[in-house]
Amino acid sequence: MTAALFAVSALLWGGGALASVLQAGLVPAPVSVSYRMAIAALVLLAWAMMRRIPLALPVRDGVWVAAQGLLFFALAFTSFYEATSRIPGGLAALVLSTAPVFATLLARVTLSAPINPRCALGISLGIAGVALVFGVDVPPGLDPHTALAGLFWALAAALATAAGPVIGARNQRAGIPVVTTLVWGAIVGAVATALWALGSGLEFRFDPSVRYVASLAYLAIMASVVAFLIYFHLVGRLGPGRAAYALAVVPVVALLLSALFEGLALTPVAGGGVVLILTGNVLVLRG
Repeated sequence: MTAALFAVSALLWGGGALASVLQAGLVPAPVSVSYRMAIAALVLLAWAMMRRIPLALPVRDGVWVAAQGLLFFALAFTSFYEATSRIPGGLAALVLSTAPVFATLLARVTLSAPINPRCALGISLGIAGVALVFGVDVPPGLDPHTALAGLFWALAAALATAAGPVIGARNQRAGIPVVTTLVWGAIVGAVATALWALGSGLEFRFDPSVRYVASLAYLAIMASVVAFLIYFHLVGRLGPGRAAYALAVVPVVALLLSALFEGLALTPVAGGGVVLILTGNVLVLRG
């Protein structure tokens, strides 16, 4: 059962990278994320009401839940969408998978947490891998300047994703139900990205094409609601450390889908970079 949940969560999030690519085009990234989060919030709200999960929060806890929603559901998702509009979804997911590296560095800076030799090696391998993929040997068909912009957006997504669990751990210690956090986080994400779009002067368009609607539904329901509920079930069963290994598999799925549907072809050097990043992620997770 546990192995099946691992596989399903990795497949859902790995497919989310390709679905994010399909969102690019007529609708600006913050607007698409706002639509996604609004749909996810409604589904999660219905689930919470069916299960009679309390949604009320003390003001202090509400501030932290809102911060988690801003970082994860607004900044991280929008940055990832921006990345996938410039580079293949598999590469964006690969960079996003370095979030544990950023989480370790954030813990070191903010909490003075020690970094053991295994983590230090993992961080070094991750940095070297990113340099190989984007600095030394950009995959064929990618403009170097566009690829660099995509890298920066993906790194922003990874940094925001890394900060989210730090706040999430605080919220879990406060005894806030996971679904309650997800409901309010999705609402905050929807509102924040809508304000982002308005502040940037972006138009609230909607693409009625099958490609856009189907990928939006997948991202809102399967890659958001279902995947997160499965993941947090794994966290409750195995603990956050072991559950995080599911995230290490996501870029492998995303890269395979990019190769199949986006024509992504990695040179031997870039392929070596991918191996370094994935190895580094595992070392950091085990550290």
